[in-house]
Amino acid sequence: MSSKLLKGAFILTLGSVLSKVLGLFYVIPFNKMVGNEGADLYQYSYVPYTIFISLATAGLPLAVSKFISKYNALEEYAISQKLFKSSLKIMLVTGFLAFLMMYMIAPFYGEYVTRGVELDANDVTTVIRAVSFALLLIPVMSLVRGYFQGQQIMEPTAISQVVEQIVRIAFLLSGVFIVLKVMNGDLVTAISFATFAATAGAVGGMFVLLWYWKKNRLVLKEQLLADRGQMDVSLSDIYKEVIVSSIPFIFVGIAMPLFQQVDSLTFTKAMVSAGLAGQAEGALGILNIYVQKLVVIPMTLATAFSMALVPAVTKAFVNQNMGGFTRQLNQAFQILLFVTIPAVVGMSVLADPIYSSFYVHDSLGAGILQAYAPTAILFALFSVSAAVLQGINQQKYTVLSLLVGLLIKMSLNIPFIQMFQTKGAVYATTLGFLAACILNLFVIRYFTQFSYRLVLKRSILICIFSAIMALVVWGIESLLVSLGLQTETRWQAIIMTIICVGFGGLVYAAISLKSKLAHRLFGSRIDRLAQKLGVKAKG
Repeated sequence: MSSKLLKGAFILTLGSVLSKVLGLFYVIPFNKMVGNEGADLYQYSYVPYTIFISLATAGLPLAVSKFISKYNALEEYAISQKLFKSSLKIMLVTGFLAFLMMYMIAPFYGEYVTRGVELDANDVTTVIRAVSFALLLIPVMSLVRGYFQGQQIMEPTAISQVVEQIVRIAFLLSGVFIVLKVMNGDLVTAISFATFAATAGAVGGMFVLLWYWKKNRLVLKEQLLADRGQMDVSLSDIYKEVIVSSIPFIFVGIAMPLFQQVDSLTFTKAMVSAGLAGQAEGALGILNIYVQKLVVIPMTLATAFSMALVPAVTKAFVNQNMGGFTRQLNQAFQILLFVTIPAVVGMSVLADPIYSSFYVHDSLGAGILQAYAPTAILFALFSVSAAVLQGINQQKYTVLSLLVGLLIKMSLNIPFIQMFQTKGAVYATTLGFLAACILNLFVIRYFTQFSYRLVLKRSILICIFSAIMALVVWGIESLLVSLGLQTETRWQAIIMTIICVGFGGLVYAAISLKSKLAHRLFGSRIDRLAQKLGVKAKG
């Protein structure tokens, strides 16, 4: 891999990580100002908005990036420019249509989700319409980012992502603070400012992209002068290939929002039918906003590690190097599990102090986090297995597996909520994603004859190590509680979390190094960590 490509990948990854970190930590002051009731209202706009973004972009930015890179490599720069200009028009149209649709259906959606509960349908309509304006900008911004990535210029995407997030969060927090604390306004107005912040962030991101466009315009002009002009490819032919390759990415991108949308549409009604209307208030916001942001942390870390191996998996399969394919795929799955399993086990054990550290002490929130954390394994596994299916050109089965999982979620959600309250929605999501992952793994096995035997053996070992770590963490947590630390106070909860996570991480790292499991997954370079920890591997 070239140094330029490595640098670009690093910049892109860094920008994405910084953006996600910022997106996680803003909820701490947000929760303090609006509480569970505000999160409840916020999620009614946040979840459908995420789905509308995926539908409006339709996977086109990623596909355009791929084809621009392809035709630039052939020095057919005019085709790249023609594709970009055409796609830009499409994004303007789809963005406007998505905005119009979301704006118009807001009253009907608000009426449906608030039927039989105290929440006002007009309030839901207001916050949904406030966020819908961002759809006018987001698709265009995504396409421009894809264009720069296709040109192997990664800085605009990374920096615009960070700037977009900073502007959005600054606007969100300042708007909510001014409305609630300075003007003594109502919660609906504050949440409307919070959702409209997506538009403000998009404006900030677009300014960055326009600045980079101006900075690189001479390079783009020079490309046209160097155009070979030996190919005449129609846009209709390109778009046929684009559509086929982008549809699975649309489904993967909206997998989690679709499951959340099922909760938005059914949760409150199920709770009311079970005679739990009082418990329903605020619980949906905890589930879909506060807890969900914590659960995706281990998923993000694991996916980042294992997804880096997917291109190598794809290359080995295309070249019919089945030995290399098996080796790389084994490593991808094992790294995913090696990172995710201990993370979710630790999160379940420390659910109370972790939730209290980020938000406020809430037994309901901690209980939901404890039940929800293990599902992160399935989130990560679905993402990686879907990427592998794309690599072996069997991406259509990703759509099938997601539809099966979604059907299970829709079938079980209401009866499970009636039986297990808020945790019932978590259990239905878990079973839905479990079915989707099993189908993906079966398809990979069917088309490649890949054996999961080694992955299963290592998974058992990882589970044993994680159980040992969990016992240590539980013991330290119990000791700290006996010494007077309480999760009711945020700073004490933070101290408890840091100490327990630190000891748990050291124990897991030491066992993994001692058993040489870490060496088998990460190679000899892991020896440096072993030396620092003073651990001597067996053998």
